[in-house]
Amino acid sequence: MNKIKRIINNPYWILYYFLLATKVSRITPDKWYLKLQYRCFFNKKLNLKNPKSFNEKLQWLKLYDRKPEYIKMVDKHEVKQYVANIIGEEYIIPTLGIWDKFDDIDFDKLPMQFVLKCTHDSGSTIICSDKSKFDFSVAKQKLSNFLKNSHYLPSREWPYKNIKPKIICEKYIEDVSGAELKDYKFMSFNGEVKCLFVCLNRRKITGLNVDFYDMEWLPMPFERHYANSGTLIPRPKFFDKMVEFSEKLSKNIPFVRVDFYETNGKLYFGELTFFPGSGWEEFTPEEWDYKLGSMIKLPMNKVY
Repeated sequence: MNKIKRIINNPYWILYYFLLATKVSRITPDKWYLKLQYRCFFNKKLNLKNPKSFNEKLQWLKLYDRKPEYIKMVDKHEVKQYVANIIGEEYIIPTLGIWDKFDDIDFDKLPMQFVLKCTHDSGSTIICSDKSKFDFSVAKQKLSNFLKNSHYLPSREWPYKNIKPKIICEKYIEDVSGAELKDYKFMSFNGEVKCLFVCLNRRKITGLNVDFYDMEWLPMPFERHYANSGTLIPRPKFFDKMVEFSEKLSKNIPFVRVDFYETNGKLYFGELTFFPGSGWEEFTPEEWDYKLGSMIKLPMNKVY
């Protein structure tokens, strides 16, 4: 039903679904593919000659800011050492193992609690809070499928294209108080953090909430795809350290999001993301797409 509504409202979806169904998308040039996607998601033309909005500039960066070091920065395994060299090993979530396939994992050697995810994508995380109740068959099916998938093809987020898919296991971290583990996502523009957002209520039936804050920890008056929670959460204890580390990690980069966890009096690095929402998530009101877009200063020289 959603597909039918999309096609009625925007016929460009017909071409997009055709490309996906016939796998022609696999040989479609990145620039052409991104132009079509932009038409589908926003029902308007993608301006690559003079991009203005945040979402437009993310598409430009996909095409023209292809520094080789970005590859290891999005690899869930390789990024750990990269970040440790800049901010310190003590802020890295410990790795318990890394394997080419699910059947290589010796679960007898893992603790009762752990986290599994693929190194080359987003959204493949599996949390085990109790190994005695863990559904190994479901985990195997999910991770085996994710290992076959390309995170590059659907979105043209090029750094993922050349990462060898593996499964990584990390230490399970939680808040001993029983509170939800929050991740703080700092948006850094040309090496300077201008704002951040916090993800809440991931496991609630009502779904994910995303709250944006400015650098004074005041709520910002917009939403991006997800509704805000309507509540003001406390400023994290390590806020200043998070900003400092975010700016160190984003030096000389037009835009990158730097994620952190704060739990039990400790600060942990989460991940680096160059294209949040792949640049397809709408802003409400729309003017904030352009306000955040104005914060990205695109490089003069293109790197293909």
